[in-house]
Amino acid sequence: MTWLLAIALALAAFAIGAFAFRIGRDGWSTFAAALALGLAGYALQASPAAPGEPAAGAAGDEEGAWALVEERKAMVGGTVQTPSLVVADAMARRGQYENAAAILRGAVRDNPRDGEAWLALGNALVEHAGGALTEPALFAYRRASETDPAGVGPGYFLGLALIRQGQIVQARGVWAETLDSASAGAPGRAALEQRLARLDALLAGEGPVSVPR
Repeated sequence: MTWLLAIALALAAFAIGAFAFRIGRDGWSTFAAALALGLAGYALQASPAAPGEPAAGAAGDEEGAWALVEERKAMVGGTVQTPSLVVADAMARRGQYENAAAILRGAVRDNPRDGEAWLALGNALVEHAGGALTEPALFAYRRASETDPAGVGPGYFLGLALIRQGQIVQARGVWAETLDSASAGAPGRAALEQRLARLDALLAGEGPVSVPR
């Protein structure tokens, strides 16, 4: 019964995406693949008969994953999201970054000008690599910046990734350059200005530098 419900929900989601959100026929295959990937993840990880007791330590990880998605949305101004990005965000919130990245690769292949999808892909790749700024993640951030040169999101998250790798001075430079090129009314600009000020204060003081959040 649980499997029938999951399949029915997947079919309903496809119908909504195809007709309500008016996804073009060229995007059907990517959206269907995203739903199929979700069903595959359910098959591998779901345990409908298991008691509803959360795993130890999972709450903190899920909270951080949820906050990462919400922070990205705030940095780009809450634009209307594609169905693929909605599915990828749902997976990222559960810490399933590899699956999220797979969906987002399809999304940017279908629409290379989707800056938020590129940004979400960069974040997913960084998290999947345990905080490491890999070449694919750097490429995704670069493409996100090219599609939104007056925005702050790509530069902000690139700076965070650099800080996590201990490259504090480089991160400071990225944030300052991002603010210089961002428009006055760019979403997230005020937040980035505050974080840059906190980072400068930490660099001017003594003791270890932590990621400003």
